[in-house]
Amino acid sequence: MRFVSVCFVLSTFIVGCASVRTERPGTDPASGIVASEPAPRPNIIWIYTDDHAQQAISAYGSRINKTPNIDRIAAGGVIFDNSFVCNSICGPARAAVLTGKHSHANGFMQNGNKFNGEQLTFPKVLQKTGYETALIGKWHLGTDPTGFDHWEILRGQGHYYNPDFKSAAGPSRVEGYVTDIITDKALGWLESRDKEKPFMLMLQHKAPHRAWEPSPRHLTLYKDQHIPEPETLFDDYSNRTRAAAAQEMSIAKDMFLAYDLKMWTPDALDKKGWQYNSTIGRLTESQRAEWDAAYESEIGEYIALGLDGDELTRWKYQRYIKDYLRCIAGVDDSIGHVLDYLEENGLAKNTIVMYSSDQGFYLGEHGWYDKRWMYEESVRTPLVVRWPGGAKPGSHVTQMVQNIDMAATFVELAGGEVPAEFQGESLVPLLRGQRPKWRDSIYYHYYQGSKSTHKVHRHRGVRTERHKLIHFTEIDEWELFDLEGDPHELKSVYGDPAYAEIQRALEAELARLEDHYGVEG
Repeated sequence: MRFVSVCFVLSTFIVGCASVRTERPGTDPASGIVASEPAPRPNIIWIYTDDHAQQAISAYGSRINKTPNIDRIAAGGVIFDNSFVCNSICGPARAAVLTGKHSHANGFMQNGNKFNGEQLTFPKVLQKTGYETALIGKWHLGTDPTGFDHWEILRGQGHYYNPDFKSAAGPSRVEGYVTDIITDKALGWLESRDKEKPFMLMLQHKAPHRAWEPSPRHLTLYKDQHIPEPETLFDDYSNRTRAAAAQEMSIAKDMFLAYDLKMWTPDALDKKGWQYNSTIGRLTESQRAEWDAAYESEIGEYIALGLDGDELTRWKYQRYIKDYLRCIAGVDDSIGHVLDYLEENGLAKNTIVMYSSDQGFYLGEHGWYDKRWMYEESVRTPLVVRWPGGAKPGSHVTQMVQNIDMAATFVELAGGEVPAEFQGESLVPLLRGQRPKWRDSIYYHYYQGSKSTHKVHRHRGVRTERHKLIHFTEIDEWELFDLEGDPHELKSVYGDPAYAEIQRALEAELARLEDHYGVEG
Protein backbone atom coordinates (compact mmCIF):
# COMPACT_ATOMS: atom_id res chain seq x y z
CA MET A 1 0.00 0.00 0.00
CA ARG A 2 1.37 3.41 -0.90
CA PHE A 3 1.74 5.99 1.82
CA VAL A 4 -0.24 8.62 -0.10
CA SER A 5 -2.68 7.66 -2.81
CA VAL A 6 -1.82 8.72 -6.32
CA CYS A 7 -5.21 10.31 -6.90
CA PHE A 8 -4.95 12.37 -3.71
CA VAL A 9 -1.46 13.58 -4.55
CA LEU A 10 -2.39 14.45 -8.10
CA SER A 11 -5.52 16.33 -7.10
CA THR A 12 -3.64 18.15 -4.38
CA PHE A 13 -0.47 18.98 -6.29
CA ILE A 14 -1.88 19.46 -9.80
CA VAL A 15 0.59 18.00 -12.21
CA GLY A 16 -1.65 18.20 -15.22
CA CYS A 17 -3.06 14.72 -15.91
CA ALA A 18 -6.26 14.39 -17.92
CA SER A 19 -8.47 14.38 -14.82
CA VAL A 20 -6.63 17.16 -13.01
CA ARG A 21 -6.80 20.70 -14.33
CA THR A 22 -5.39 24.02 -13.35
CA GLU A 23 -8.02 26.69 -13.92
CA ARG A 24 -6.96 29.22 -16.50
CA PRO A 25 -9.86 31.62 -16.89
CA GLY A 26 -10.87 32.64 -20.37
CA THR A 27 -14.16 34.07 -21.63
CA ASP A 28 -16.16 32.56 -24.46
CA PRO A 29 -17.17 35.68 -26.50
CA ALA A 30 -20.49 34.11 -27.52
CA SER A 31 -21.74 32.91 -24.16
CA GLY A 32 -19.71 34.95 -21.72
CA ILE A 33 -18.96 31.74 -19.83
CA VAL A 34 -15.55 31.52 -18.20
CA ALA A 35 -13.79 28.39 -19.42
CA SER A 36 -10.78 26.55 -18.05
CA GLU A 37 -7.87 24.84 -19.78
CA PRO A 38 -5.73 21.98 -18.63
CA ALA A 39 -2.30 23.07 -17.44
CA PRO A 40 0.50 21.76 -19.64
CA ARG A 41 2.16 18.71 -18.17
CA PRO A 42 5.76 19.32 -17.14
CA ASN A 43 8.74 18.29 -19.19
CA ILE A 44 11.31 16.26 -17.26
CA ILE A 45 15.08 16.17 -17.71
CA TRP A 46 16.99 13.58 -15.70
CA ILE A 47 20.74 14.32 -15.69
CA TYR A 48 22.62 11.29 -14.44
CA THR A 49 26.33 10.79 -13.89
CA ASP A 50 28.48 7.82 -12.98
CA ASP A 51 30.23 7.77 -9.57
CA HIS A 52 29.66 11.39 -8.55
CA ALA A 53 29.97 11.57 -4.78
CA GLN A 54 27.87 13.96 -2.70
CA GLN A 55 31.07 15.21 -1.10
CA ALA A 56 32.20 16.63 -4.46
CA ILE A 57 29.19 18.95 -4.90
CA SER A 58 29.30 22.39 -3.38
CA ALA A 59 25.53 22.37 -2.73
CA TYR A 60 26.25 19.43 -0.40
CA GLY A 61 29.05 21.31 1.33
CA SER A 62 32.08 20.12 -0.64
CA ARG A 63 35.45 21.17 0.78
CA ILE A 64 37.29 20.31 -2.42
CA ASN A 65 35.47 21.82 -5.43
CA LYS A 66 32.72 24.09 -6.71
CA THR A 67 29.82 23.02 -8.90
CA PRO A 68 27.99 26.25 -9.76
CA ASN A 69 25.55 24.76 -12.26
CA ILE A 70 24.51 21.80 -10.15
CA ASP A 71 24.06 24.42 -7.46
CA ARG A 72 21.72 26.33 -9.81
CA ILE A 73 19.42 23.30 -9.81
CA ALA A 74 19.65 22.97 -6.04
CA ALA A 75 19.06 26.68 -5.38
CA GLY A 76 16.00 26.62 -7.60
CA GLY A 77 14.44 23.64 -5.87
CA VAL A 78 15.10 20.82 -3.44
CA ILE A 79 18.22 19.15 -2.06
CA PHE A 80 17.61 15.61 -0.80
CA ASP A 81 19.93 15.36 2.19
CA ASN A 82 19.49 11.61 2.62
CA SER A 83 19.37 10.07 -0.84
CA PHE A 84 20.57 6.46 -1.09
CA VAL A 85 20.93 3.62 -3.57
CA CYS A 86 19.81 0.01 -3.17
CA ASN A 87 22.94 -1.55 -4.73
CA SER A 88 26.03 0.61 -5.23
CA ILE A 89 27.23 -0.51 -8.65
CA CYS A 90 26.59 0.95 -12.12
CA GLY A 91 24.24 -1.41 -13.97
CA PRO A 92 22.05 -2.39 -11.01
CA ALA A 93 21.60 1.26 -10.01
CA ARG A 94 20.37 2.12 -13.52
CA ALA A 95 18.02 -0.84 -13.58
CA ALA A 96 16.57 0.26 -10.23
CA VAL A 97 15.79 3.73 -11.60
CA LEU A 98 14.09 2.31 -14.71
CA THR A 99 11.97 -0.29 -12.95
CA GLY A 100 11.36 1.16 -9.49
CA LYS A 101 12.44 -2.19 -8.06
CA HIS A 102 15.29 -3.65 -6.04
CA SER A 103 17.89 -5.66 -7.92
CA HIS A 104 16.50 -9.10 -7.12
CA ALA A 105 13.07 -8.03 -8.41
CA ASN A 106 14.23 -6.52 -11.73
CA GLY A 107 16.74 -9.29 -12.41
CA PHE A 108 19.82 -7.08 -12.82
CA MET A 109 21.84 -7.81 -9.70
CA GLN A 110 25.41 -7.22 -10.88
CA ASN A 111 27.41 -5.78 -13.74
CA GLY A 112 27.56 -8.27 -16.57
CA ASN A 113 23.88 -9.21 -16.30
CA LYS A 114 21.57 -8.50 -19.25
CA PHE A 115 18.65 -6.18 -18.59
CA ASN A 116 15.25 -7.64 -19.45
CA GLY A 117 13.77 -4.87 -21.58
CA GLU A 118 10.41 -6.63 -21.79
CA GLN A 119 9.58 -5.81 -18.18
CA LEU A 120 7.62 -2.74 -17.19
CA THR A 121 9.67 0.44 -16.88
CA PHE A 122 8.68 4.01 -16.23
CA PRO A 123 9.48 5.24 -19.80
CA LYS A 124 6.86 2.82 -21.14
CA VAL A 125 4.28 4.23 -18.74
CA LEU A 126 5.20 7.78 -19.78
CA GLN A 127 4.82 6.89 -23.45
CA LYS A 128 1.29 5.68 -22.76
CA THR A 129 0.45 8.99 -21.09
CA GLY A 130 1.58 10.89 -24.22
CA TYR A 131 5.17 11.76 -23.39
CA GLU A 132 7.99 11.67 -25.92
CA THR A 133 10.92 9.86 -24.33
CA ALA A 134 14.63 9.95 -25.10
CA LEU A 135 17.80 8.42 -23.66
CA ILE A 136 21.21 9.83 -24.61
CA GLY A 137 24.55 8.80 -23.14
CA LYS A 138 25.60 5.98 -20.87
CA TRP A 139 23.36 2.89 -20.67
CA HIS A 140 25.56 -0.04 -19.55
CA LEU A 141 22.76 -2.59 -19.29
CA GLY A 142 23.80 -5.03 -22.00
CA THR A 143 20.64 -4.92 -24.13
CA ASP A 144 19.13 -2.23 -26.33
CA PRO A 145 16.89 0.32 -24.56
CA THR A 146 13.12 -0.10 -24.74
CA GLY A 147 10.43 2.44 -23.96
CA PHE A 148 12.24 5.29 -25.69
CA ASP A 149 11.20 7.10 -28.86
CA HIS A 150 14.84 8.02 -29.40
CA TRP A 151 18.04 6.57 -27.98
CA GLU A 152 21.76 7.02 -28.56
CA ILE A 153 23.95 5.16 -26.10
CA LEU A 154 27.63 4.66 -25.46
CA ARG A 155 28.84 1.23 -26.41
CA GLY A 156 29.60 -0.69 -23.23
CA GLN A 157 31.32 1.36 -20.57
CA GLY A 158 32.13 4.08 -23.09
CA HIS A 159 35.32 6.07 -23.71
CA TYR A 160 36.15 9.62 -22.72
CA TYR A 161 37.78 10.54 -26.02
CA ASN A 162 36.31 9.89 -29.47
CA PRO A 163 33.58 7.61 -28.08
CA ASP A 164 31.62 4.94 -29.92
CA PHE A 165 27.84 5.23 -29.91
CA LYS A 166 25.02 2.88 -30.79
CA SER A 167 21.51 3.85 -31.87
CA ALA A 168 18.59 2.33 -33.74
CA ALA A 169 20.35 3.53 -36.90
CA GLY A 170 23.54 1.62 -36.08
CA PRO A 171 27.02 2.27 -34.64
CA SER A 172 29.08 5.45 -34.99
CA ARG A 173 32.21 7.05 -33.62
CA VAL A 174 32.26 10.76 -32.80
CA GLU A 175 35.46 12.74 -32.45
CA GLY A 176 35.68 14.87 -29.34
CA TYR A 177 35.16 14.65 -25.60
CA VAL A 178 32.37 12.42 -24.36
CA THR A 179 30.67 14.82 -21.91
CA ASP A 180 30.50 17.55 -24.55
CA ILE A 181 29.27 15.14 -27.22
CA ILE A 182 26.48 13.75 -25.04
CA THR A 183 25.40 17.30 -24.20
CA ASP A 184 25.37 18.34 -27.87
CA LYS A 185 23.34 15.26 -28.81
CA ALA A 186 20.84 16.01 -26.04
CA LEU A 187 20.44 19.64 -27.11
CA GLY A 188 20.06 18.51 -30.71
CA TRP A 189 17.26 16.17 -29.72
CA LEU A 190 15.51 18.96 -27.80
CA GLU A 191 15.56 20.97 -31.01
CA SER A 192 14.17 18.17 -33.18
CA ARG A 193 11.59 16.64 -30.81
CA ASP A 194 7.82 16.78 -31.31
CA LYS A 195 6.99 20.21 -29.88
CA GLU A 196 3.36 19.21 -29.35
CA LYS A 197 4.22 16.64 -26.70
CA PRO A 198 5.70 16.91 -23.23
CA PHE A 199 9.05 15.15 -23.02
CA MET A 200 11.17 13.03 -20.73
CA LEU A 201 14.91 13.19 -21.48
CA MET A 202 17.42 10.97 -19.71
CA LEU A 203 20.80 12.67 -20.23
CA GLN A 204 23.37 10.24 -18.84
CA HIS A 205 27.09 10.96 -18.64
CA LYS A 206 30.05 8.60 -18.40
CA ALA A 207 31.93 11.05 -16.19
CA PRO A 208 33.34 10.96 -13.59
CA HIS A 209 33.86 7.19 -13.89
CA ARG A 210 37.33 5.65 -13.74
CA ALA A 211 39.86 6.32 -15.32
CA TRP A 212 38.96 9.99 -14.81
CA GLU A 213 40.14 11.49 -18.11
CA PRO A 214 39.43 15.24 -18.22
CA SER A 215 38.47 17.31 -21.24
CA PRO A 216 41.33 19.21 -22.93
CA ARG A 217 40.12 22.51 -21.44
CA HIS A 218 40.30 21.09 -17.90
CA LEU A 219 43.59 19.20 -18.06
CA THR A 220 45.43 21.75 -15.92
CA LEU A 221 42.57 22.74 -13.59
CA TYR A 222 43.73 22.47 -9.94
CA LYS A 223 47.30 21.96 -11.16
CA ASP A 224 48.90 24.20 -8.53
CA GLN A 225 46.36 23.56 -5.77
CA HIS A 226 46.54 21.20 -2.82
CA ILE A 227 43.26 19.31 -2.39
CA PRO A 228 42.44 18.59 1.30
CA GLU A 229 42.81 14.97 2.29
CA PRO A 230 39.94 13.06 3.94
CA GLU A 231 40.29 12.29 7.65
CA THR A 232 40.30 8.54 7.03
CA LEU A 233 42.86 8.37 4.20
CA PHE A 234 45.06 6.10 6.36
CA ASP A 235 42.32 3.93 7.85
CA ASP A 236 43.73 0.65 9.24
CA TYR A 237 40.36 -1.23 9.12
CA SER A 238 40.52 -2.29 12.74
CA ASN A 239 37.31 -2.78 14.76
CA ARG A 240 35.39 -4.13 11.77
CA THR A 241 34.93 -7.45 9.99
CA ARG A 242 37.53 -9.04 7.73
CA ALA A 243 35.72 -7.63 4.68
CA ALA A 244 37.02 -4.07 5.00
CA ALA A 245 40.67 -5.15 4.91
CA ALA A 246 40.21 -7.75 2.15
CA GLN A 247 39.23 -5.32 -0.63
CA GLU A 248 41.37 -4.29 -3.61
CA MET A 249 40.36 -0.66 -4.06
CA SER A 250 43.15 1.05 -2.16
CA ILE A 251 44.74 4.22 -3.48
CA ALA A 252 48.01 3.13 -1.87
CA LYS A 253 48.27 -0.37 -3.34
CA ASP A 254 45.69 -0.93 -6.09
CA MET A 255 45.70 2.07 -8.42
CA PHE A 256 47.51 1.64 -11.75
CA LEU A 257 50.19 4.28 -12.21
CA ALA A 258 49.65 4.58 -15.95
CA TYR A 259 45.93 3.92 -16.48
CA ASP A 260 44.60 5.61 -13.33
CA LEU A 261 47.24 8.23 -12.58
CA LYS A 262 48.38 9.08 -16.14
CA MET A 263 52.01 8.20 -15.40
CA TRP A 264 52.77 6.91 -18.88
CA THR A 265 56.49 6.45 -18.37
CA PRO A 266 58.60 5.13 -21.27
CA ASP A 267 58.42 1.65 -19.75
CA ALA A 268 54.61 1.77 -19.54
CA LEU A 269 54.32 3.08 -23.09
CA ASP A 270 56.45 0.21 -24.37
CA LYS A 271 53.96 -2.34 -23.00
CA LYS A 272 50.89 -0.78 -24.66
CA GLY A 273 48.25 -3.15 -23.28
CA TRP A 274 44.47 -2.70 -23.04
CA GLN A 275 44.97 0.26 -20.71
CA TYR A 276 46.91 2.12 -23.38
CA ASN A 277 44.36 1.29 -26.09
CA SER A 278 41.45 2.47 -23.97
CA THR A 279 43.09 5.77 -23.01
CA ILE A 280 45.81 7.66 -24.86
CA GLY A 281 45.76 5.13 -27.69
CA ARG A 282 42.41 6.64 -28.77
CA LEU A 283 43.66 10.22 -28.94
CA THR A 284 44.07 12.16 -32.15
CA GLU A 285 47.38 13.86 -32.80
CA SER A 286 46.15 17.22 -31.49
CA GLN A 287 44.49 15.64 -28.45
CA ARG A 288 47.69 13.77 -27.67
CA ALA A 289 49.69 16.98 -27.84
CA GLU A 290 47.42 18.64 -25.26
CA TRP A 291 47.51 15.52 -23.08
CA ASP A 292 51.32 15.34 -23.12
CA ALA A 293 51.67 19.05 -22.41
CA ALA A 294 49.53 18.64 -19.30
CA TYR A 295 51.04 15.46 -17.86
CA GLU A 296 54.69 15.25 -18.96
CA SER A 297 56.00 17.56 -16.26
CA GLU A 298 54.22 15.54 -13.58
CA ILE A 299 55.69 12.31 -14.90
CA GLY A 300 59.15 13.84 -14.56
CA GLU A 301 58.36 15.07 -11.07
CA TYR A 302 57.14 11.62 -10.00
CA ILE A 303 60.32 9.95 -11.25
CA ALA A 304 62.54 12.56 -9.63
CA LEU A 305 60.85 12.42 -6.22
CA GLY A 306 61.16 8.65 -5.73
CA LEU A 307 58.39 8.62 -3.14
CA ASP A 308 57.29 5.66 -1.04
CA GLY A 309 55.09 4.90 1.98
CA ASP A 310 52.58 7.49 3.16
CA GLU A 311 54.12 10.24 1.03
CA LEU A 312 53.54 8.19 -2.11
CA THR A 313 49.93 7.59 -1.04
CA ARG A 314 49.46 11.32 -0.56
CA TRP A 315 50.93 11.99 -3.99
CA LYS A 316 48.65 9.39 -5.58
CA TYR A 317 45.64 10.92 -3.85
CA GLN A 318 46.42 14.36 -5.31
CA ARG A 319 46.83 12.92 -8.81
CA TYR A 320 43.61 10.92 -8.55
CA ILE A 321 41.38 13.53 -6.97
CA LYS A 322 42.39 16.32 -9.35
CA ASP A 323 41.49 14.30 -12.43
CA TYR A 324 38.24 13.19 -10.81
CA LEU A 325 37.30 16.81 -10.07
CA ARG A 326 38.32 17.89 -13.57
CA CYS A 327 35.82 15.40 -15.00
CA ILE A 328 33.13 16.84 -12.74
CA ALA A 329 33.96 20.33 -13.98
CA GLY A 330 33.10 19.11 -17.48
CA VAL A 331 29.77 17.76 -16.26
CA ASP A 332 28.99 21.01 -14.50
CA ASP A 333 29.71 22.94 -17.70
CA SER A 334 27.31 20.62 -19.51
CA ILE A 335 24.55 21.27 -17.00
CA GLY A 336 25.04 24.99 -17.46
CA HIS A 337 24.51 24.62 -21.22
CA VAL A 338 21.30 22.66 -20.65
CA LEU A 339 19.91 25.15 -18.14
CA ASP A 340 20.79 28.05 -20.44
CA TYR A 341 19.06 26.31 -23.37
CA LEU A 342 15.87 25.90 -21.35
CA GLU A 343 15.86 29.56 -20.38
CA GLU A 344 16.67 30.81 -23.88
CA ASN A 345 13.93 28.70 -25.46
CA GLY A 346 11.11 29.41 -23.03
CA LEU A 347 11.15 25.93 -21.51
CA ALA A 348 12.54 26.60 -18.03
CA LYS A 349 9.22 27.39 -16.32
CA ASN A 350 7.62 24.10 -17.32
CA THR A 351 10.62 21.76 -17.16
CA ILE A 352 11.59 19.78 -14.09
CA VAL A 353 15.35 19.28 -13.96
CA MET A 354 16.85 16.58 -11.76
CA TYR A 355 20.47 15.75 -11.10
CA SER A 356 21.72 12.51 -9.59
CA SER A 357 24.39 9.82 -9.90
CA ASP A 358 24.19 6.04 -10.06
CA GLN A 359 25.89 5.88 -6.65
CA GLY A 360 28.40 7.66 -4.46
CA PHE A 361 32.16 7.15 -4.56
CA TYR A 362 35.22 7.07 -2.32
CA LEU A 363 37.36 10.16 -2.64
CA GLY A 364 40.13 8.78 -0.46
CA GLU A 365 37.88 8.00 2.51
CA HIS A 366 39.13 4.78 4.15
CA GLY A 367 42.04 5.04 1.71
CA TRP A 368 39.75 4.00 -1.16
CA TYR A 369 38.42 4.79 -4.59
CA ASP A 370 35.40 3.03 -6.19
CA LYS A 371 32.03 2.22 -4.54
CA ARG A 372 30.09 -1.07 -3.79
CA TRP A 373 29.96 -0.88 0.00
CA MET A 374 26.97 -0.02 2.16
CA TYR A 375 29.19 2.45 3.97
CA GLU A 376 28.02 6.05 3.73
CA GLU A 377 30.27 7.40 0.99
CA SER A 378 29.03 4.89 -1.60
CA VAL A 379 25.46 4.20 -0.49
CA ARG A 380 24.67 7.93 -0.59
CA THR A 381 23.99 9.58 -3.92
CA PRO A 382 23.25 13.20 -4.84
CA LEU A 383 19.69 14.15 -5.73
CA VAL A 384 18.68 17.74 -6.44
CA VAL A 385 15.45 18.74 -8.17
CA ARG A 386 14.30 22.03 -9.67
CA TRP A 387 10.54 22.11 -10.21
CA PRO A 388 9.31 25.65 -10.97
CA GLY A 389 5.98 26.23 -9.29
CA GLY A 390 6.06 22.83 -7.62
CA ALA A 391 9.02 22.75 -5.24
CA LYS A 392 10.10 25.61 -2.99
CA PRO A 393 13.49 27.00 -4.05
CA GLY A 394 16.28 26.39 -1.59
CA SER A 395 14.42 23.73 0.38
CA HIS A 396 15.75 20.49 1.86
CA VAL A 397 14.20 17.05 2.27
CA THR A 398 15.58 15.06 5.18
CA GLN A 399 13.60 11.82 4.77
CA MET A 400 15.48 8.76 3.50
CA VAL A 401 14.80 8.23 -0.21
CA GLN A 402 16.23 5.68 -2.64
CA ASN A 403 16.81 5.29 -6.35
CA ILE A 404 13.90 2.81 -6.49
CA ASP A 405 11.65 5.84 -5.80
CA MET A 406 12.45 7.58 -9.07
CA ALA A 407 10.19 5.51 -11.37
CA ALA A 408 7.07 6.25 -9.31
CA THR A 409 8.10 9.90 -9.08
CA PHE A 410 8.47 10.30 -12.84
CA VAL A 411 5.11 8.63 -13.49
CA GLU A 412 3.25 10.79 -10.99
CA LEU A 413 4.86 13.98 -12.25
CA ALA A 414 3.68 13.02 -15.74
CA GLY A 415 0.12 12.54 -14.56
CA GLY A 416 0.10 8.75 -14.88
CA GLU A 417 -0.99 6.04 -12.51
CA VAL A 418 1.89 4.50 -10.59
CA PRO A 419 2.00 0.74 -11.27
CA ALA A 420 1.43 -1.41 -8.21
CA GLU A 421 4.52 -3.49 -9.00
CA PHE A 422 6.87 -0.54 -8.44
CA GLN A 423 8.52 -1.04 -5.04
CA GLY A 424 9.53 2.57 -4.56
CA GLU A 425 7.42 5.53 -3.44
CA SER A 426 6.72 8.73 -5.33
CA LEU A 427 8.72 11.69 -4.06
CA VAL A 428 6.10 14.20 -5.24
CA PRO A 429 4.70 14.86 -1.72
CA LEU A 430 8.21 15.47 -0.40
CA LEU A 431 9.00 17.77 -3.30
CA ARG A 432 5.87 19.75 -2.50
CA GLY A 433 6.99 20.25 1.09
CA GLN A 434 4.44 17.92 2.64
CA ARG A 435 5.22 15.45 5.40
CA PRO A 436 3.54 12.18 4.47
CA LYS A 437 4.03 8.99 6.44
CA TRP A 438 7.41 7.81 5.22
CA ARG A 439 9.83 4.92 5.59
CA ASP A 440 11.93 4.59 8.71
CA SER A 441 14.58 2.38 7.12
CA ILE A 442 16.14 1.43 3.78
CA TYR A 443 17.23 -1.94 2.44
CA TYR A 444 20.56 -2.55 0.67
CA HIS A 445 22.00 -5.58 -1.11
CA TYR A 446 25.32 -5.89 -3.00
CA TYR A 447 25.60 -9.13 -4.98
CA GLN A 448 28.88 -9.23 -6.91
CA GLY A 449 31.10 -10.61 -4.20
CA SER A 450 34.76 -11.05 -3.34
CA LYS A 451 35.68 -12.88 -6.54
CA SER A 452 34.77 -9.90 -8.73
CA THR A 453 36.62 -6.64 -9.35
CA HIS A 454 37.85 -4.97 -6.15
CA LYS A 455 37.01 -8.05 -4.02
CA VAL A 456 34.24 -6.47 -1.97
CA HIS A 457 32.31 -9.18 -0.14
CA ARG A 458 28.61 -9.68 -0.82
CA HIS A 459 26.51 -8.01 1.81
CA ARG A 460 23.01 -6.97 2.75
CA GLY A 461 21.82 -4.54 5.33
CA VAL A 462 19.42 -2.04 6.81
CA ARG A 463 19.93 1.63 7.64
CA THR A 464 17.77 3.73 9.90
CA GLU A 465 18.19 7.40 10.71
CA ARG A 466 20.85 6.63 13.30
CA HIS A 467 22.03 3.03 12.93
CA LYS A 468 23.25 0.67 10.25
CA LEU A 469 23.43 -3.13 10.29
CA ILE A 470 25.47 -4.95 7.63
CA HIS A 471 25.70 -8.71 7.09
CA PHE A 472 28.65 -9.93 4.97
CA THR A 473 27.08 -13.13 3.73
CA GLU A 474 30.18 -14.78 2.23
CA ILE A 475 31.96 -14.84 5.57
CA ASP A 476 28.85 -14.64 7.81
CA GLU A 477 30.15 -11.65 9.75
CA TRP A 478 28.17 -8.61 10.91
CA GLU A 479 28.81 -4.93 11.54
CA LEU A 480 26.67 -2.45 13.44
CA PHE A 481 27.38 1.28 13.43
CA ASP A 482 26.00 4.12 15.51
CA LEU A 483 26.14 6.89 12.91
CA GLU A 484 25.54 9.62 15.44
CA GLY A 485 28.68 8.89 17.44
CA ASP A 486 30.68 7.29 14.62
CA PRO A 487 29.82 9.03 11.34
CA HIS A 488 32.92 7.65 9.60
CA GLU A 489 31.96 4.06 10.50
CA LEU A 490 35.29 3.20 12.09
CA LYS A 491 34.09 0.98 14.93
CA SER A 492 31.48 -1.76 14.72
CA VAL A 493 29.48 -2.24 17.91
CA TYR A 494 27.93 -5.52 16.80
CA GLY A 495 27.89 -7.83 19.81
CA ASP A 496 28.37 -4.95 22.26
CA PRO A 497 25.94 -5.56 25.17
CA ALA A 498 25.12 -1.86 25.26
CA TYR A 499 23.62 -2.19 21.78
CA ALA A 500 21.91 -5.59 22.26
CA GLU A 501 18.37 -4.18 22.05
CA ILE A 502 19.19 -2.07 18.99
CA GLN A 503 20.88 -5.04 17.35
CA ARG A 504 17.81 -7.24 17.84
CA ALA A 505 15.54 -4.53 16.47
CA LEU A 506 17.72 -4.04 13.38
CA GLU A 507 17.92 -7.77 12.71
CA ALA A 508 14.13 -7.93 12.90
CA GLU A 509 13.81 -4.93 10.60
CA LEU A 510 16.18 -6.49 8.07
CA ALA A 511 14.04 -9.63 8.05
CA ARG A 512 10.89 -7.53 7.68
CA LEU A 513 12.27 -5.59 4.73
CA GLU A 514 13.37 -8.75 2.95
CA ASP A 515 9.90 -10.18 3.42
CA HIS A 516 8.30 -6.91 2.27
CA TYR A 517 10.40 -6.75 -0.90
CA GLY A 518 10.23 -10.48 -1.60
CA VAL A 519 13.91 -11.26 -1.17
CA GLU A 520 14.54 -15.00 -1.22
CA GLY A 521 17.51 -16.85 0.24
